Amino acid sequence: MTDTPEKPVKEKRPQQVYTLLVEVGRKAGDGLPKGATGAGILCYASGVDEAEAVRETVAILKLADMAPLDVTGYGTLAEREKQGDEIDPEERALMDRALEENSVIVVQMTPFYGENE
Repeated sequence: MTDTPEKPVKEKRPQQVYTLLVEVGRKAGDGLPKGATGAGILCYASGVDEAEAVRETVAILKLADMAPLDVTGYGTLAEREKQGDEIDPEERALMDRALEENSVIVVQMTPFYGENE
């Protein structure tokens, strides 16, 4: 009989929802309004950590023919509450949905226009 070492049990980290603001530039077929130079997209994204939530969000936006340029993370629900952010029931419901569906939910998109617009 040979002793085979047992594999260490990987601790499963729970999914959390992160609030992300993604800045996108222009790309053919992106669906942004005519004259827009880009947009800010507010998302709730699930992940075991913020890095995973960012990767998933960027991948989904690229699939939607968007051109992500920069992502700013605002933390989890608990982190935002600790900072004093007020989270309304509608926002909480969207965060719960992102967690339940293990998904990225686009909450708001604000087009950016050049200085001449």
